[in-house]
Amino acid sequence: MDDDEARTRLLDAAEELFYAEGIQAVGMDRIRTASGVPLKRLYRLFPAKDALVAAYLERRDRRWLDSLRAATEGAGDPVGAVFDWLAEWFAEPGFRGCAFLNAAGELGAGAPAVVRRHKAALLALLAGAGGSARRAEELLILVEGATAVASLAPGPGPAHRAREMAALLDRPAA
Repeated sequence: MDDDEARTRLLDAAEELFYAEGIQAVGMDRIRTASGVPLKRLYRLFPAKDALVAAYLERRDRRWLDSLRAATEGAGDPVGAVFDWLAEWFAEPGFRGCAFLNAAGELGAGAPAVVRRHKAALLALLAGAGGSARRAEELLILVEGATAVASLAPGPGPAHRAREMAALLDRPAA
C-alpha cells in the first residue's frame, strides 16, 4: 500500500466514523483499525488527530460544495435546486446533519478553519443563486435550519418546507 492509498483509506475511515459517532468519540486507534493502515504510517501521514480532522473536513467540503454547485449551475430555479438537493441529501441513509456544524459544536474555538471557510463558500454559492448578499443570508438561515431539523428527523420534509419559506421571501409585503 502506497501513501496515497493509505491516505484515502484513513480519510474514508475517519469520515465514516467521525460523521456517524462524533470527532471526540473516535480515537486514532479506531481509525487505524477501520482503515487497516499501520499506526506508524497513520502518524506519519497525520501527525496528530487535529490534522486528520482538518483533512477529513477539507475533503468533505470540496465534495459537498462541488455537488451542490453542480445541482444549481444552469438550473432554471437555482434557489429551488438548492432545496431539492438538500431534500435528497437529508434522505440519504446515515444522514447526521452538517459535518461542519457538528465539528464546530464539538470542538468550539478549536474547530479547524475549514469550518468557517465552508460556511463562507456556502454563503457565496447562495448569493449566486439568490441574487444578493441579504437574500443569501436569509437562504443560509433556511438551509442551516432545515439541516438542523433534518438531523433530528431525517427525510426530505424540512428541505421542502424551507423551499416554501424561501418562496415567501420573494413575495411583496402586504
